Amino acid sequence: MNLQERDRAVNWHPYTQMKTADDAIPIVKGKGVYLFDDKGNKYIDAVSSWWVTLHGHAHPYIAQRVSEQLNTLEQVIFAGFTHEPAIQLSENLLKLLPQNQQKVFYSDNGSTAVEVALKMCIQNAYNQGKEKKKILAFKNAYHGDTFGAMSVSGRSVWTKPFGEMLFEVIFIDTPTSENIEDLKAQISAYQDEVVCFIYEPLIQGAAGMLMYNAEDLDKLMRFCRTQEILMIQDEVFTGFGRTGKLFAANYLSEKPDIMCFSKGLTGGTMPMGITTCSNEIYNAFLSDDKYKTLFHGHSFTANPLACTAALASMEILLNNETQQNIQRISEQHFRFSKVLREHSKVENARQTGTILAWEIKNDHKTSYFNEIGKKVYDEFLSRGIVMRPLGNVMYLVPPYCISSEELNFIYENILEVLNCL
Repeated sequence: MNLQERDRAVNWHPYTQMKTADDAIPIVKGKGVYLFDDKGNKYIDAVSSWWVTLHGHAHPYIAQRVSEQLNTLEQVIFAGFTHEPAIQLSENLLKLLPQNQQKVFYSDNGSTAVEVALKMCIQNAYNQGKEKKKILAFKNAYHGDTFGAMSVSGRSVWTKPFGEMLFEVIFIDTPTSENIEDLKAQISAYQDEVVCFIYEPLIQGAAGMLMYNAEDLDKLMRFCRTQEILMIQDEVFTGFGRTGKLFAANYLSEKPDIMCFSKGLTGGTMPMGITTCSNEIYNAFLSDDKYKTLFHGHSFTANPLACTAALASMEILLNNETQQNIQRISEQHFRFSKVLREHSKVENARQTGTILAWEIKNDHKTSYFNEIGKKVYDEFLSRGIVMRPLGNVMYLVPPYCISSEELNFIYENILEVLNCL
């Protein structure tokens, strides 16, 4: 059997209806912005392999650092033990975050980073004897696929089978200058019950790259602070340069109490999640009473290999060349977004930093299940470009090492595909 047949016999792929799906494409190698399949075809990874591969595939510096660590210490229980890579990563990350972020809790991925954040908020109130259990979130939110993360995500066909098992959440619209006062009134009605507000800053990724203004989010955060509502900023997608700045937090004057990270954290090399918090949150768990402990952990918490990959990725992220690349990509996206706005087949072209998105006009409404997504996905693959549409919502989230020429090649093909629809 070939690789596709062997895969079909044993594997169940994510977000895939296995009965009707095409055979998965076997990838045998990655280098820079390119993926290579078993037939020798190469593809530009225009979506950074689900938004994680910041610096391109098989980056030699990250590989070298992980290899060296592999020969020193590959894993150790993080309860009762520690190690240099975890300490160094926490120190380095906290220096880049809002000053109130003072402690780091490690987990495995974006969903678990969110689970940790929710448990921190809920138990923070519990430890202080407060009866606050409701959570505030945005409509259309996506925070992950574990049960807590699903609960604070927008209700949809994704969550419907588990609907009665999800805890109660108050969903509000993303803020605008027109609705901010209405949102404040909605929140005030539940002020004594709401323990925290969780949100994706500036961009709701899985919802279709929905973008909103930092100024309006700042106003909402400022109001939540007056209502003594803790704030969880989910930067799993937006962190590490995606918005054009290191973090979406760099666009905001208000500071969250807790932040969540994953995806680009290790440059796409290894799975890891991080939840950071303020000393006020941390101190609510300090007690002679052992029952006030945060009882949460993962077998691979602060895995030394993943920590080392994250340290190496952060070094690359902060160097001048990468920062210049991020600005170059952002500027190229901005210019191309203006071209898209003039196209008859496009609506709502939008861009924040290295993220460019638009909708394809068609006879059906904008939806994850819009069938045009499969059609254009296949067409781009035939042209050597990996795109993963969210239905009729198209987007680009390229690795930072992509060249201007490679970006222009993608843009040219986008226009050709649009013209053929």
